[in-house]
Amino acid sequence: MSAPHLPYGIRPARASDDTVLRELDDATWSTLHSVQSRPTQPTEPFFRDSDFGDPLCPVSCLVAECSESTGSTGNTSGRLAGYVRLGVPTPLACNRHVRQIQGLAVAGWARGGGLGKALLRAAAEEARRQGAVRITLRVLGHNTPARRLYESEGYAVEGVLPGEFFIAGRYVDDVLMGRSLTP
Repeated sequence: MSAPHLPYGIRPARASDDTVLRELDDATWSTLHSVQSRPTQPTEPFFRDSDFGDPLCPVSCLVAECSESTGSTGNTSGRLAGYVRLGVPTPLACNRHVRQIQGLAVAGWARGGGLGKALLRAAAEEARRQGAVRITLRVLGHNTPARRLYESEGYAVEGVLPGEFFIAGRYVDDVLMGRSLTP
């Protein structure tokens, strides 16, 4: 079932979005895409330090926000519908020409209307603005819907780590995907 088209805008996240983004992350958690355990209360802040010491601050994240209300789904104006988190894959200076999508989520009520594609396109534009020439991501091998979405936006499988994770009683591949940001 497709969600009705909801008008939205994509903007850089703000510090005040932290709680809503954490709630969205918790609500969309699934073994289909997460290698971590289901969040329990209280959860850590959405914006925190990365593994490389870089802060995962609002500027590393783009959010999709509904720009008007719809009668059938209630008042959604100003409601965050999704996000994409963009970061660097390693702390190495020789790798700074690459950006990595390090999180993508779309609220259940906003799925099916192209919002995931719009967020991926916005992430690519932001990566270009930052001077990147490549963009990469990692996706679990059994996450067929996400892999199809990424392929539809020009991402190709560039590597597979077979059985890299043990999730919900089975071994799951870690699939590395990427694409060029140059014409």
